[in-house]
Amino acid sequence: MTAPVDFSQIQGLVRFGYGSLTEASFLLLTIRDADAARAWMRFAPVSNAIEQEAPPKTALQIGFTREGLECLGLSQDTLAGFSIEFRAGMSGVPGRSRMLGDIGKSDPEHWAWGTAGKMPHVLVLLYAQPGHLSEWSEAVKGTGWDAAFDVLACLRTSDLGGFEPFGFKDGISQPSLDWELKLRATNDQPTYTNLISLGEVLLGYPNEYGRYTDRPVVSADDPYASVLPVAEGAASSRDLGRDGCYLVLRTLKQNVQGFWQFVNAQTASGPEQSDDLAAAMVGRRRDGSPLGPLSEAPIPGIESKTAAQNQFTFDTDPNGVRCPFGAHIRRANPRNADLPTPPVRGLQRFLQILGLGTNDLQSDAKASTRFHRIVRRGREYGSRVTIEEALVESENAGTHGIHFICLVANIARQFEFLQSAWLMNTKFDAMTDESDPLLGNREPVPGAAPTDTFTRPHEDGVRDKIHSIPQFVTVEGGAYFFLPSLAAIRYLSRDSDDFLAHASFVGEQ
Repeated sequence: MTAPVDFSQIQGLVRFGYGSLTEASFLLLTIRDADAARAWMRFAPVSNAIEQEAPPKTALQIGFTREGLECLGLSQDTLAGFSIEFRAGMSGVPGRSRMLGDIGKSDPEHWAWGTAGKMPHVLVLLYAQPGHLSEWSEAVKGTGWDAAFDVLACLRTSDLGGFEPFGFKDGISQPSLDWELKLRATNDQPTYTNLISLGEVLLGYPNEYGRYTDRPVVSADDPYASVLPVAEGAASSRDLGRDGCYLVLRTLKQNVQGFWQFVNAQTASGPEQSDDLAAAMVGRRRDGSPLGPLSEAPIPGIESKTAAQNQFTFDTDPNGVRCPFGAHIRRANPRNADLPTPPVRGLQRFLQILGLGTNDLQSDAKASTRFHRIVRRGREYGSRVTIEEALVESENAGTHGIHFICLVANIARQFEFLQSAWLMNTKFDAMTDESDPLLGNREPVPGAAPTDTFTRPHEDGVRDKIHSIPQFVTVEGGAYFFLPSLAAIRYLSRDSDDFLAHASFVGEQ
């Protein structure tokens, strides 16, 4: 049986997101001196996931690339326990770049960070209540920072009041995690649920398959291993991965002017029509309202505070009339179950399993959502731009975008699958020659048509097709990080079990 969750060992970002700490900056560091870096880590006030009566004033989180772990002296045998994707890196394999859509303008050769010579070792995420970030940043650095690290980049963020730069309410749809470890793996799930196994995000816990995702372990004979928990099913090893996860970070630059000017040019009949087209591309109105009706039956795992905007599936919109098949939210989360909906029984269910069921758009094969969810923790950057401002040509519009962050236990099955099979794939949900209308790169597959169209079906069966959609989002940097448990941070800093009291790592409360 899996041991209960110890929130004192989990970095707080996994559980909270720190939405009330509206000031944030993300420091990308390279290690100048490994001994000095380990010394700083021993006293770093990393915030944990213990619930507090009131939100903290500040928080600090820390992650490492594969290169960073190597700099800290982690053995190759232990590194081999991390996923292939983490070890290879986001930009390290050309085939991975194409799969993720990082080609053309988004090719890593154009990135500001995250490639050879510009690869961070350490990610320090700083969060603070308004007016406290500068003071907190200086306090965190403390003695030894300059000897330990060089700052490769500082990714600054903005507080846009819960809206992303295109002007749509963001962060509404998030999976709920089974912190109580009550879920049990099933052969199939007949209906959509928003509640997922804890092992889909944190290493060391069963995932939706009822299995443990591969994770790094160290020998129990290691002189610093006593700070780590015993690995489940391997008493001779200590678990370096448990209570940690992978953190995906990508800097996404958004062309806000280009988006609204294109939408306006396509309608040319007033702001209401422009709003309708923009909503169709996103899948929600600007206030976050979904285009389709809310479900009458409650959906497990939907939090009450988001139910008014999140309590829906696409089951009542089988032909994509209300929310087009290619809309961003439909690609990012198809809200389906393990079998095509509506669920059927008997012979029809058997035929569905074999792929011989009714051949219509509704039964088009899509992977079950529950195996590909991610927890998003990104932040916007740049100033807020109104639609009226975006429609005015300006060479000094500034830069805007999102520092996209997601947390997963399996990079390939979660982030990379979602990015490649759903967002960038031109063969999603019976469509062709389309990619995500917001995130798509518009680069054609060799020998194929450009992926710059967007289809809007209508009740009468007619389909409007919009052509020549520009690229609205460009990737400017990215990397895979390991977000370790607080015990793992102690291990990486070579802190023996009795060297420091555990409270040193709780952070400012």
